[in-house]
Amino acid sequence: MSEDGSPSATLEDALQKYGAPLPAEIRDQLQRYIDALWEINKSLNLTRHTDYDKFVARDLIDSLALAGQLKPNEEILDMGSGGGVPGIVIAILRPDVRVTLCDSVGKKAHAMQAIVEQLDLEVPVYHNRAEEILEDLSFDAVVCRAVAPMKKLLTWLDGHWLAAGRLLTIKGGRWLEEVKEARHHGVTKGVEIRNAHEYETPGNDHPSVIVKVWPKGRKEP
Repeated sequence: MSEDGSPSATLEDALQKYGAPLPAEIRDQLQRYIDALWEINKSLNLTRHTDYDKFVARDLIDSLALAGQLKPNEEILDMGSGGGVPGIVIAILRPDVRVTLCDSVGKKAHAMQAIVEQLDLEVPVYHNRAEEILEDLSFDAVVCRAVAPMKKLLTWLDGHWLAAGRLLTIKGGRWLEEVKEARHHGVTKGVEIRNAHEYETPGNDHPSVIVKVWPKGRKEP
């Protein structure tokens, strides 16, 4: 919301409000993404962030934080892409990074394919679980947001670390509790877990954290 309590009228207004100005070319591409996503969202529930303030404060700030953890020209797999956050947004922010999207829900995968085509992005979309993709393809990192607790994420990736590279997942204030739960279930034995980056998100009373996971015995990526 703006100072007078009204919502931001444009993407640029919201970017300025939340201290995230972007070059015009990227801003225009993000606008195209928002337009496509919100149109499809009328008939398919892909996101609850259907105004500029929520998009920037939640989706964009998270995606910017993740994009900052990626090295030049890396290949990443966005696990459980949903409406394209963070994967499609990272593809726009970091055109050097090669992004692949996947979702186990067919309607979401088809919606993302339509959005990718509208934006002319060279981003493959798979209607598969990440584990299935990792049987055949390799990446430098798997990224995700709001997909599952750490216990499930580590269970899914167990046995796939050679293909997954590392996991970068956005978590909130309970991330240490999630790690303890995962440890209790014995799924952390073969991995190293670190707080890679901590940042503030508007409206939250706790920082968001990018948790990095990689296999033990391998140099920290």
